[in-house]
Amino acid sequence: MKTPTSRPVVLCLSGHDPVGGAGLQADIEALLAQGCHAAPAVTALTVQDTVDVSDFRVLDRDWVLAQANAIIDDLQVQAVKLGMLGSVEMVDTVLEIMQRLPGVPLVCDPVLRAGGGGALGKDEVGYAMRERLFAASTIATPNLPEARILAELPNGSADECAEKLLPYIRHLLITGGHGDEQEVHNRLYSRDGSQHTFVCQRLPGNYHGSGCTLASTLAGRLALGQELVSAVELSLDYTWRTLRDAEQPGRGQYIPRRLPLDFC
Repeated sequence: MKTPTSRPVVLCLSGHDPVGGAGLQADIEALLAQGCHAAPAVTALTVQDTVDVSDFRVLDRDWVLAQANAIIDDLQVQAVKLGMLGSVEMVDTVLEIMQRLPGVPLVCDPVLRAGGGGALGKDEVGYAMRERLFAASTIATPNLPEARILAELPNGSADECAEKLLPYIRHLLITGGHGDEQEVHNRLYSRDGSQHTFVCQRLPGNYHGSGCTLASTLAGRLALGQELVSAVELSLDYTWRTLRDAEQPGRGQYIPRRLPLDFC
């Protein structure tokens, strides 16, 4: 007997990665692993592999709006996850979409660089996210290089970037792992002054899609009604395990294994 789904629906506004390591495929797999239903709306198409990105094209805003409106008209969206936007116009498109979802948690993954270092949008996109989109977001999840771009502090520490960015957003998770430290420190900052640091063992290798995995997992945990700090902690733990079990299907970076081998 078929019954309506009891799984929370998460609207994913992200780009498409043809090798499946990042972008919407990462969102879908990570959300399935949390017991959620992913409703993906494509914002951009990319030409990339496990080594780096070589080109991308942002979709027309009317197409993105049509996708999102079709989802919202049909499904009860309980969280939104943002990935690659790629243009200032797409920032405004997301704000228009969020007007239809008052009170729904929004996890903003400010995707500005691919894992291989290639740009996925001009720095002005990051500034537009900071100035306009952060106010509508529950939390942003930049890695330290992205946080430095957003804060306009090229050599800033996580603490310095957070101080610059918290006037724009309620919660900020700055992830580590971009230096040569043996332990990775992921820091959650809140506008009320509270801070939490989550430490994990550094894993060898480079990974394609870790940021997408973390942000979509967090959106799923919030859709399930979990409190923010514990949702962050569980999302970081899950992401670390996907990296521990990662595979190398191509010539470049490892791809997180977000679903167990016996998943069906």
